[in-house]
Amino acid sequence: MQKSAAIFIGSEIYRGSSYGAKHPLRVPRVSTVIDLGRALGLLSGCYRASPRAKPAALTAFHHPAYIAALQEAEATGDLPPQTRARFHLGSLSNPIFPQIYSRPATGAGGVLLAAELLAKGGAVYVPGGGTHHGMADRANGFCYLNDPVLAILALRRAGHRVAYVDLDAHHCDGVEAGLAGAEGVLLISVHEAARWPFTGATGQRGNCVNLAVPAGYHDSEARMVLHELILPLLQAFSPDAIVLQAGADSLLEDPLSRLALSNNAYVEALRAITPLAPRLLLLGGGGYNPWSVGRYWTRLWAELSGQALPEILPEPARAVLMGLSWGGGGRPLPEAGQLNSLFDPAREGSVNARLRAEVAALRQGFAQISGLG
Repeated sequence: MQKSAAIFIGSEIYRGSSYGAKHPLRVPRVSTVIDLGRALGLLSGCYRASPRAKPAALTAFHHPAYIAALQEAEATGDLPPQTRARFHLGSLSNPIFPQIYSRPATGAGGVLLAAELLAKGGAVYVPGGGTHHGMADRANGFCYLNDPVLAILALRRAGHRVAYVDLDAHHCDGVEAGLAGAEGVLLISVHEAARWPFTGATGQRGNCVNLAVPAGYHDSEARMVLHELILPLLQAFSPDAIVLQAGADSLLEDPLSRLALSNNAYVEALRAITPLAPRLLLLGGGGYNPWSVGRYWTRLWAELSGQALPEILPEPARAVLMGLSWGGGGRPLPEAGQLNSLFDPAREGSVNARLRAEVAALRQGFAQISGLG
């Protein structure tokens, strides 16, 4: 049974599109969550198909010329060299692929629909959202549009104070570039130090609070950061809405970070953060191991919607995980436990002394945070 009328916004476009055979985003992610959700009976009565955002809605943040370039790239399959260079399109990170406009516009449409649905409160999950590197006038870091910024702007237009919490392994440089100094907005990012995009050094700059954590960051350290930094900041800011970006690349199994979290740490964070505002928008983000992403994001939906999960997966759900692959390359297959259950083993350890000291130093700025906008 659901504890609230949480809504899941998804789309089949993620099943039928890929960034290309050699790109980290060749692996299935949102489609896996949908398939696991259906196999476990978690989506009955709460699934909404994501609309595609119209170009005019995207220009609330993005430059019209950039949106036009994305549309041209999708229509023709290519762009002139100068247009590619101007908008950072057609690179290894940001390739031109058949759904280069319609896929990110669907993610943006999902979060904009979510912002409307949250008018009276509640919780909405958009696993296809969370593309936090996109810049106003160019693609960046696998992200063509910046749906977190679009969502926050929509919530602000509705008059809400918005806190954005980003737990992805990579710093949310696009969100910070778009909303640094914005009135009524608090940005909190916890990400790996010395990791692309090499921004977000630990510190508080206006409405932006960044914590760059060391390699090997585990559940015990995440718990300390949650209770000694994230929750006090949110309580001091007292938001009307929280946007939580729950990228899966901080998990131990992810190939694009050196962090070591279990999916338990994220569930614990979601459980603690949800009661702190009457509105919660939960987004996906990074994550490049198809098994760990699908298992983790499905656990988040079960938690958000108040639905119980079995300790051992039934055969239909297990078949979803058994059907996944890396889509090429020589990476190892998952351990048997990851095919039989959505629950990770705990990954605890001693808390890094420098990390603890940095969190303590950031706490000294709480008085300033409480007076923001």
